Amino acid sequence: MSPELRDLIVQLCYLVASVLFVFSLKWMNSPQSARRGVMAGVWAMVLGVGGTLANPAVAVSSLPWIALAVMVGGIVGVPLSKVPLTAVPQRTALSHAFGGLAAGLVGTAKYYLWLHEGGEMLTGFRVFAITAEVILGFLTFTGSLMAAGKLQEFLPGRPITYRGQLIVNFLTLGGAIACAVALIINPQWSFLFPVLVILALAFGVMLIIPIGGADMPTVIALLNSYAGLSAVAMGFVLDNKLLIIAGALDGSSGLILSIIMCKAMNRSFSNVLFGAFGSVQESGGEDSGKTVKSANPAEAAEIMEQADTVVIVPGYGMAVAQAQHRVRELYDQLTKRGISVKFAIHPVAGRMPGHMNVLLAEADIPYDDLIEMDEINPEMPQVDVVLVLGANDVVNPAAKNNPKSPIHGMPIIEADRAKTVLAVKRSMKPGFAGIDNELYTLDKTLMVFGDAKAVVGEMAKTLSGDSGIH
Repeated sequence: MSPELRDLIVQLCYLVASVLFVFSLKWMNSPQSARRGVMAGVWAMVLGVGGTLANPAVAVSSLPWIALAVMVGGIVGVPLSKVPLTAVPQRTALSHAFGGLAAGLVGTAKYYLWLHEGGEMLTGFRVFAITAEVILGFLTFTGSLMAAGKLQEFLPGRPITYRGQLIVNFLTLGGAIACAVALIINPQWSFLFPVLVILALAFGVMLIIPIGGADMPTVIALLNSYAGLSAVAMGFVLDNKLLIIAGALDGSSGLILSIIMCKAMNRSFSNVLFGAFGSVQESGGEDSGKTVKSANPAEAAEIMEQADTVVIVPGYGMAVAQAQHRVRELYDQLTKRGISVKFAIHPVAGRMPGHMNVLLAEADIPYDDLIEMDEINPEMPQVDVVLVLGANDVVNPAAKNNPKSPIHGMPIIEADRAKTVLAVKRSMKPGFAGIDNELYTLDKTLMVFGDAKAVVGEMAKTLSGDSGIH
């Protein structure tokens, strides 16, 4: 096969892959077409990899190394594909980490390769692209590892802060940018490149540790954007148009999603990145001194049995307990009795965007019964019972009523406006925002203490008659 024909095949593969990536994002906007969107993304990646392997610039002698890299990636990737849905947020963060590491390593390799060849290839634009790729790639790598550690609770979920932290952070990032500028001016100053890498790695850690767990959905989306931007820079370095297009789609979608998340929490980027949201308040949790009323699962089931409408608000507690299938059983028992059941979905419930939707979809909850926050809130005064499953900050009335609260102004699911509230929690400890939830001390609220999976299972058994209580 002639090099010209091979080049034509490569360009056709890249063109079709680019179109498929665009359609993949489009189709992922709707649950009805999401599966099609996933398959479009898969085939786009297959065409992209296949086109690269067919590129005349890829030497035959390199194929064994490529095969080895594919095997290593498979060894790591296959187990990651089998993690439970509750671990999807941290798995997503790890995916961003690997993407950032790949970009950083490619940029590093290209810099030293061109430097070894005499440096003529290191034009100002290419060094700019390489340094941007390296900074974004390596800070995404360490930042994503920190995010995954916080989500997996290997690291404290609360913000880690110290005096002068912002100054240190800005000096670290400023140092990395200064090294990049110096390398653009004179690419032969190779002693600055390791310094650039170290500062980028350090800044990734320093960027994430002061961010609390309550902001993890926004942080994950933002890291996704950084990974996409590093891929764009890598595309310029490698002169690969597909990488530029795919990276731009990834980066822009991550940025847009971050903006949506910030809007959902009524907060700015600067507040998310530098506000240390999630610090524990002095008065919180079990020491608040406020009294609460409680009920057991059977009593809660009887209350729901008398209702005409029930709204379930899922949260991270449901995810941790892996209670989604028990929730489906409860849903079936209630709907059999002619009770209207809906699920109120907050945009930032859980640890990543769409976390609750994914879990409920796994349990085959009809998508039409998943109602967004803005649609369900006007209906709340007519709702007989709201069942809160492990959600905390996203139903806290302090966001509306307490100007001094750190979550004041954040849009919430207005469970407090329903006629009766049943809140399932392990204890009265505050959520990731570190503040008490005023909802739990209202006269209309009954706390049902225990693991969400066990509690909801008991509720479903009571309604089915297995427990002997009707």
